Parts: sequence; structure tokens; C-alpha cells
Amino acid sequence: MMACGSRSRSNEMVDEFEKLVIRMNPPRVSVDNDSDMTATLVKVDSANKYGTLLEVVQVLTDLKLTIKRAYISSDGEWFMDVFHVVDQDGNKLYDGQVIDRIEQSLGAGSLSFRAAPERAVGVEAEAEEAQTTIELVGTDRPGLLSEVFAVLTDLRCNIVASEVWTHGARVAALVRVTDADAGGAVEDAARLDTVKRLLRHVLRGGSRDRNAARAAVPARAAEHAQRRLHQMMHADRRRADAGGEQGEEDSDEEDGGGAARGGPGRKAVVEVEDCAERGYTLVNVRCRDRAKLLFDTVCTLTDMQYVVFHGTVIAEGSEAYQEYYIRHLGHSAGSSGEDRDRLRRALEDAIERRYTEGLRLELCCEDRVGLLSDVTRIFREHGLSVTHAEVETRGARAANVFYVVDASGEPVQGQAVEAVRAEIGEHILSVRPEHDAGAAAGDPRSPTGAGGGGRRSLGNMIRSRSEKFLYNLGLIRSCS
Repeated sequence: MMACGSRSRSNEMVDEFEKLVIRMNPPRVSVDNDSDMTATLVKVDSANKYGTLLEVVQVLTDLKLTIKRAYISSDGEWFMDVFHVVDQDGNKLYDGQVIDRIEQSLGAGSLSFRAAPERAVGVEAEAEEAQTTIELVGTDRPGLLSEVFAVLTDLRCNIVASEVWTHGARVAALVRVTDADAGGAVEDAARLDTVKRLLRHVLRGGSRDRNAARAAVPARAAEHAQRRLHQMMHADRRRADAGGEQGEEDSDEEDGGGAARGGPGRKAVVEVEDCAERGYTLVNVRCRDRAKLLFDTVCTLTDMQYVVFHGTVIAEGSEAYQEYYIRHLGHSAGSSGEDRDRLRRALEDAIERRYTEGLRLELCCEDRVGLLSDVTRIFREHGLSVTHAEVETRGARAANVFYVVDASGEPVQGQAVEAVRAEIGEHILSVRPEHDAGAAAGDPRSPTGAGGGGRRSLGNMIRSRSEKFLYNLGLIRSCS
């Protein structure tokens, strides 16, 4: 008992010391519009805590900024990062309100510096007491979302927000609902049990495996929905791997090394190697660039309890390159081959599950109970399958985005889209084609190359910049 009490007192002393360090060295953030001709530099210096990098990246991502470059260093107890960012139109940041929000969100007293790995990071509170959050994981199939929303509508649950991801043969969703009759959260335990039971039945489809589907109402909703979706799909993949069942698609084995569900040319190249001479694990990523890519990779590393000590990110064309020197929280020695393989698969999944596949449809109209059930039913009746959905309610208005393909996963025909718009209303359902900047780029090639001309050609491509940056900071002895 004395040993246990001693450890507790020791942990409290360490925690108090860390708080003192943070008070003595509050975060410093500067927004620099002069040093670079094409991007605004956001520089963050602070005492380092586990999860700090994710919090910073999350703030910038939630402000809808595009990170074109990043230089990351957190050796020792100090965190020094530089991010080159632009707005949604590709311009430097001149909006004073946006700059103020960056400084307020990342400045002194804002970053939480959470010590516990399992605690969620959030910038905006996702959970509200007046709503009930339902977490769903199951087997994807055409028309599934329509069935899910129909069950909720029949049980008098009004859907106020939702985000749905699909990858491979699996689907994950966060759905926030209110009581359609009384308003506010659904609090009747028996009613919630019925909701979960029926949704599990729908999500299971034709499978007899009781573990193939999950419907849960967490006691406390996740602070950041997209991070939670990553966690849900990662946990689903791990359960499938442990049980020898299919979770998210393993593209290396099932797709002949080709692209995963994101379509041709979207296959990410991820290499994870033991860098024993420096005591790190080295991660190289090369893939087609897209929004929120850096958040997805950093989120995965953080949730798998890896700490990024040095990193370089370049995303200035159709492809993105990322390099990280990392260590696991629980291992001071180098990583095992099994650990590296698990991390590689997790990063590939995190990158590929967020490529939005299909035609983008936007629904903007007056919100009402049953709206989503009706809209997705019409999609299903016309042979459209939803691969990704973002549902919001802004005041009394619904602002929803759906990505759709046909029932066989192919691009939808224009005739089917026009029939859907005619039935729902052409003035409230619009088509928003998205330009795929990397459509002609082809698959990223393996960093190692077939000819064996370089040990890590991707790493060599960006290491000169990365190590020069770190050398200038005095954090490594040589950049050769």
C-alpha cells in the first residue's frame, strides 16, 4: 500500500511540476505574412506535452486552413513548429478575424497540454446536453444509410447532425439526435435500448456474426467527431484482424496492391522503418494530397500513442510528402517488425478512408423531422449509394452533403441524378462537381524504387530540407 501511495504522490508531483513549467513558459504563437511570398507562417513555441501537435494541427484544420508545409520539432521538453498555411482559395491570411482566432486558439491559456493519451482532443465542443449521440459501425451496402435514418425516424428521433464514412466493406457513423416530440436529448433508457437493438440489426445485414455491427450511446460524446470516427474504424479493423474477419479493406491482399475504395491513383505509399542509429522509428508517406491529410496522419500517430519528435510535410502540388521521426510512449527501444507493420496499415487506412468517392450532392432546405429518411430513400430507389455524408442543422435550415455512386460502386449516370433532383427539388438539391487535381498524376511510386538506387528515396527527397531545418535549430549534429 505504501508503494502505491508513493507512486500516486510521485505522479502528483510530476503533474504539478509540468503545470509549473507551462505557467513559466506559456505558449507563444506568431502569424508571419512577410517571410514567405505565397503562404502565411504560423509559428508555435511551447512547453511540450503528449498530444500538443495534434491540438495545433486540429485548430488549423478546423479553421479550414490548408497546410502547405510544416516543420515539426519537439525534442526534449520544448515544442517548436512552423506551418505554412493558406485559406480555402489558396491565398495568404489577411483576414484579421482569422488571424485573431489562430492567436487566441493557440496562445497562452488555450492549448490544454493533456497528459493522458486516452483523452480526446477538441477545439469545438461536439457534444451538447440537449442532444444524444449514437455511434454506429457495421457492414456497408447500398441503401444502408436510408435504412438507418428510417429506423431513427420511426422511433421519433430527429437527426440534427451526422457524419458517415465508408471504407472497404465497412461503415462508421456518428449521429446526433433529439426527441422529435419533446425536444432535447432522448433520455428514456428503454427507448435507447430499442434504438440500439434495431440499428445493430440493420447494420449487421445478412451476417450472423453478432460482432459485425455496433450501435452505442456513449455516456459522454466525443469532443471531436472526425477523430472519433478514425478511432472507431481503427478499432473495427483491429477487431477484424484479431478475429480473422473482414474489417476495413486490406488493399494489399484483396486488391492486388491497387487502389483502395478511393478509386484509381489514390493508393497511399507508407513506409515505416527502424532508424536504430538515432533511436527513432522513421515514417515516410507519399500520397495524393487532399484536405485534412495532415490531421488524419497526426491523429493516427497520436491515438496509437506515438510521439512525433521531428517531421517535415510538403504538400504544394497534387501529391503530399510527409516524414516523421517518432517513438512509442511505451517503448524506449526500437519498434518491432510487427509494430511497424501495424502502424503502416493504420496510416494507409486513415489516409484512404477519407478520400471522398462519387458525385457530390448538396441539400439545403428547411429542416423537418424525417427529412433525411425521405431523401436517402429517394437515393436508394434511384440506385444511388452514399459513400460519405456530412449532415448539419443551422438554425432551422438543413445543410447536408452526400457523395454518391451507383449500387455497383460506379459513377452515377446523369439521368439518375436528374430524376433524383426532380423528385426532391432542383432548387434544394444541387450537384457540386469537385476538380480532382491529381487525377492525371497516377499512383505514387514506392519510395524504395525497383532499381534499388536509394535506400529511402522519399526520405532522401525531403530529408535535406528537414535536417537542414533541424540542424539550424541546433537539434541534430549533422545534416549529412
